[in-house]
Amino acid sequence: MHNKASRRRFVKAVVGAASITGGQRPSAQQAGRIRGFDHVAVPMQNTEAMLAFYRALGLQMNETASAVSVYVGADQMINFHRPVRWQDPAFTLRAPAARPPSGDFCFVWEGTAESLKSTLDRVGAKVEVGPADRAGGRRKNGSSVYVRDPDGNLLELATPGLWSTY
Repeated sequence: MHNKASRRRFVKAVVGAASITGGQRPSAQQAGRIRGFDHVAVPMQNTEAMLAFYRALGLQMNETASAVSVYVGADQMINFHRPVRWQDPAFTLRAPAARPPSGDFCFVWEGTAESLKSTLDRVGAKVEVGPADRAGGRRKNGSSVYVRDPDGNLLELATPGLWSTY
């Protein structure tokens, strides 16, 4: 009986290790990998208009003297560097040529095409393209609408699986 229990534990451990490593042989030290984004950072010019726009989209923010962090979902963030920050020659932890507008963001919209249209109308965003059929990074097809924020950054609002008209 003791032998069967030991074998069962061994088999469970091997199966568990195979699921963790994707079926590949485990090595003494697993190589690291990138698993996602924590945040992106871009410069902003029209601070007050940008704050009003992103608040009207329903996003939460945290402001500091040098940046505004806009929280998207549970664990993603955009840091908009204020002009005082990105124009400071001593600030070198950025792309050297970054100037507003320099962002192209794709947000996942949860809701109907009608609620998206209503939200975009409320924030005064003019639709540049869309709705247009697109394949997204989440490996789902859907429809996207493209607008610009007050600094001119391109925003794609993707609705995976939504094929209705705008």
